[in-house]
Amino acid sequence: MTQPLAPATLAGRTALVTGSSRGIGADTVRYLAQAGADVVINYRNKAPRAEKLATELRGLGVEALVVGADLTDPASVQAMFDAVGEAFGTLDILVLNASGGMEAGMAEDYALKLNRDAQVNVLETALPLMAEGSRVVFVTSHQAHFIRSTPTMPEYEPVALSKRAGEDALRERIPALADKGVEFVVVSGDMIEGTITATLLERANPGAIASRRESAGKLYNVSEFAAEVAMAAVDPVPADNTRLVGDTGSFAGE
Repeated sequence: MTQPLAPATLAGRTALVTGSSRGIGADTVRYLAQAGADVVINYRNKAPRAEKLATELRGLGVEALVVGADLTDPASVQAMFDAVGEAFGTLDILVLNASGGMEAGMAEDYALKLNRDAQVNVLETALPLMAEGSRVVFVTSHQAHFIRSTPTMPEYEPVALSKRAGEDALRERIPALADKGVEFVVVSGDMIEGTITATLLERANPGAIASRRESAGKLYNVSEFAAEVAMAAVDPVPADNTRLVGDTGSFAGE
């Protein structure tokens, strides 16, 4: 994937991407750094991977802060933004990328805790650092965004419902964000080839990815979708605060 943002577009700005030690988050934070942003790489338990990425991005001439945080722990989230404030003073771009809920051995309410409650808390904790002209990007899937009108695979339904609940809770804050001059956009994509979620879905429901690919005609890979997320951080915000990526023909509108 070629760099989706022009060099120096984000020079002098700071961006934090949750869950950015790997996958979509890592490629998103890489694109933002390539555009000149100083970046914050957040991870839950992949410190060596996060540090390796930070070393790569510092080679671009930007600052890269690595901060571990459990997003479901408010004290951990507060400590992360305290570190961001100390290092940079402000935050211009917040990408709410981290999500989950299909992991084994988690409590029954974990998906809702991470995909709704934690997203709202991360935003609220970040806001004191975000000035007029800042941007919040929430990353979701078509399977979650359209869950109220289009059923999804049973294996994914609890996650989809929790992510839609998170999207709704964040959307409720759009007027308050607008009063502060902070923009908000949802980026919704189809199944993404090569993600952990796709792998877990395929394990639970063999053939699911191939079936969806055939139905959609094309599925984005990690770097292609991350480019859309990065562009959502700078492109004009659509009137409905929603950037849809990939085929939506199989999903009924609300």
